[in-house]
Amino acid sequence: MTEVEYAGNRQHDTDDIEEPKPPQAFSSSAAIVFSCLGTVVGTGNIWRFPRIAAQNSASQGTLIFLVTWFVFLFLWSSPMLLIEYAIGRYFKKSPIQSFRKAMGDKFVWCGAWVTSVTFLISCYYSVVLGWCFYYVYKTIQLSATGELPQAEPESQEIFEAFAEKSYWPIMCHGLAILASGACVIGGITWIEKANMVLVPTLLLIIIGTYCWSVLNKYSDYGIKFLFTPDLEALQDPRLWVDSASQNAFDTGAAMGLIVPYATYMTRKHGVVRFSTLIPAMNNFVSMLCALTIFSTVFSTLIQTQSTLSRTGIVEIIKQSGPASTGLTFIWIPVLFAQVGVLGKILCVLFFLCLSFAGVSSLIANFELTSLTLQDFGIPRKYGTPIVIVATFLIGLPSAMEIEILRNQDFVWGFALMLSGIMFQLLVIKYGVRKFQQEVVNDYGEKDWRLTIVTMIIIVVIAPLEAVGLLVWWGLS
Repeated sequence: MTEVEYAGNRQHDTDDIEEPKPPQAFSSSAAIVFSCLGTVVGTGNIWRFPRIAAQNSASQGTLIFLVTWFVFLFLWSSPMLLIEYAIGRYFKKSPIQSFRKAMGDKFVWCGAWVTSVTFLISCYYSVVLGWCFYYVYKTIQLSATGELPQAEPESQEIFEAFAEKSYWPIMCHGLAILASGACVIGGITWIEKANMVLVPTLLLIIIGTYCWSVLNKYSDYGIKFLFTPDLEALQDPRLWVDSASQNAFDTGAAMGLIVPYATYMTRKHGVVRFSTLIPAMNNFVSMLCALTIFSTVFSTLIQTQSTLSRTGIVEIIKQSGPASTGLTFIWIPVLFAQVGVLGKILCVLFFLCLSFAGVSSLIANFELTSLTLQDFGIPRKYGTPIVIVATFLIGLPSAMEIEILRNQDFVWGFALMLSGIMFQLLVIKYGVRKFQQEVVNDYGEKDWRLTIVTMIIIVVIAPLEAVGLLVWWGLS
């Protein structure tokens, strides 16, 4: 029975309806959790979130950004992910084909937009992943032949020499793409096995790094700054746009990344439950990363530059590295340099696991594009090499010029708001009540119920958020 026949002939009681079986499926709920976390836990949490939080810090603190970012988890990211989980599990197709089945041929372009935005994000994301690969090598080299950088100027010099004055970013960009592409060629079994190891290891390293950073002298100054409000920040439209787009980037909301993974889910896998718990876990990881970076920066600068004012420290946080892109890469080595020999080992492990996390996220991006090509008749063994080559070529400008990377990061992060509107239109066109009951509540087993409150957020509040933010930002 095809999905179309199923949707047309289904009865309210679905207990005796045979579910269309995917050619492969996740072996357990744990595999789903780690694989879906793997799609989004990565450099977006560890590199991007502390950087965006720093850039949106007001003179008194960062709390306003954190509050708005947290609110968007429930009013944007989680509802968008619910749509992705639901249509992936129900239609068993790529985003493009899911939009076609739900809305008709005239709306295929909506799915094409979502897929294109995510593909273009992966083109510069692989550059940042290449940076992680390089820092694994560099920290091993520094640990074996000398010492990790003891202060911010020394560490910044290392980052700038790599990012702006060498060919390493291009080579590492290619290496990152090849490593991720190999896992995609292997299919869901490879992805599941890789993430079952990579994600728990990364989480342990992040928690350990956080615990060490907050124990440092004067680290509480950084934590206090992070959680101090400055109400004037509410008037800045860029803060609101960054809060929404960063939460979407953190969780992968409206990227279409979850749709391919959800095609491997069965009716027993709860999409409402997963779309609530997994993004919440993801945001928890982001907060740990921000606490780690802010406590490290304040602790180090207060001890090494005691005359520096809070305003001066905030400016250093905002401007770390060329184009303000080096916050994590500059300060993590400085943190571990304070721990001696153990710090060298931990620093290598940190960037190794950050590389693992980036690979798991890039795997999801490639899986999305690869599945899309499969839906158009191109086998995975041919489609994935096409994706690999295209990603490398389109990402080259970002690897060669860091200002281009920063521009791409803002442009396509902003475009995620438009991708969210596409998913909201899908629910409205398909039928709000029909989506709630047919695609989610009746089709799923052992799941939380999708309530009318969530549906109001999806079809009323979220569209108003997106349009309002886009108009406000444009007028400003």
